[in-house]
Amino acid sequence: MKRIVLSFCTFLLLFANVAAQAAILTFTTTMTGPKESPRNDSPGIGTASLLIDDVAGTMAVLVNWTGLTGTTTIAHIHCCTALPLTGTASPATVVPTFPDFPVGTTSGSYQRLLSLTEAATYNPGFITANGGTVAGARAAFLAGLASERAYFNIHTTAFGGGEIRGFFTAVPEPGGIALLAIGAAGLGFLRRRVYPAART
Repeated sequence: MKRIVLSFCTFLLLFANVAAQAAILTFTTTMTGPKESPRNDSPGIGTASLLIDDVAGTMAVLVNWTGLTGTTTIAHIHCCTALPLTGTASPATVVPTFPDFPVGTTSGSYQRLLSLTEAATYNPGFITANGGTVAGARAAFLAGLASERAYFNIHTTAFGGGEIRGFFTAVPEPGGIALLAIGAAGLGFLRRRVYPAART
């Protein structure tokens, strides 16, 4: 019986490790004025999410914002800062702005599917700075996201350098976390079976 439980727990832990490396990577951020550099007192707020399929090489960009003091002019992702969650960097994605990003609004939303395997997705300067190839740019961009050194920035007429921004952080894959929890519970059960509490 102990071998069956141990084998089951080992399987769950190994499966959770595989699930954690699934094809979909998710990154999210909340953007505000105080997170800008230099910081500002804008009441604006926004959210941005990236859903990256690392097999298909695509990136879904989902953005919402409201309460800006100026109207939108451009938006892009900057990467990669020297340290996580701080500093500034040049735009990594297409310049001057994302394709069809709404201009002239104080609130709105944006959705776009981009290919991480195409040069048109990146700032040409970002490609040059990362080996001169799209593959190099993609690797640097993904590494920047994973290390919390990439941020989304919305520029407006009131703040030409950016009114709201936020650094991306990874969202854990829920299936992998659930399986790890089940595996840990199974190991706890096995421990109780192997090391039963002393009877009084």
